Amino acid sequence: MADEQQATRLKCALVVRGAFDAYVVPAFAAAGGRAAIDWAPTAVIMKALEAGETADAVFVLSDAMDRLIAAGKVEPETRVDAVRSRYGIAVKAGAAHPDIGSVEALKRTLVAARSVAYSRTGASGIYFAGLLPRLGLEDAVNARATIIPQGFTAEKLVSGEADIAVQQISELMVVPGIEVVGPFPEPVQEVTTFAAAILRGAADRDGALRFLAGLTTPEAAAAYRASGLEPAF
Repeated sequence: MADEQQATRLKCALVVRGAFDAYVVPAFAAAGGRAAIDWAPTAVIMKALEAGETADAVFVLSDAMDRLIAAGKVEPETRVDAVRSRYGIAVKAGAAHPDIGSVEALKRTLVAARSVAYSRTGASGIYFAGLLPRLGLEDAVNARATIIPQGFTAEKLVSGEADIAVQQISELMVVPGIEVVGPFPEPVQEVTTFAAAILRGAADRDGALRFLAGLTTPEAAAAYRASGLEPAF
């Protein structure tokens, strides 16, 4: 078996963890590749790249990819817009599903929650932190919020530390023992696109090219849909 140095190294946003684990990475392995993935929120990945960390390819929010292209950090011709994602709410499995069908219902649900879990550095957490003042709920929610540095917020439902989790729907679905209530209502929803590209100076450019080619197959599209995402191709 190839050692770690021969693996194709990727820095990937957590949004595709479910689809990658279920299909994309096993398919790459079946074709003779090996992926070593550093999972982190886009903001953390960008800071790591700025600090001089390297990889063969990167999978981040589309606006972050735009910045990487502008800075000459990636090969723009290799860019693949892979998935679109929506923000949602989850509860512990078996718990009553609160009403989030309108903005007013969502506000009532957030205020009534014992604690709302969200991520400080993830795209969903950054968006949610900015949404709270718009809803007039910044103090009310944050006074009892469970804010994690990064990772899967729904884990705090299973541990009992929170009774509402906010995150990308695909990230909520990764955690066993929870139930996705649904997406944010449309007036406060934001659809985000995630893109992949090869970093300049990639040690395993060929492997990275093969990996990126596997992101837009019909089978990958099915895996994205099954994990709460929409294909962006």
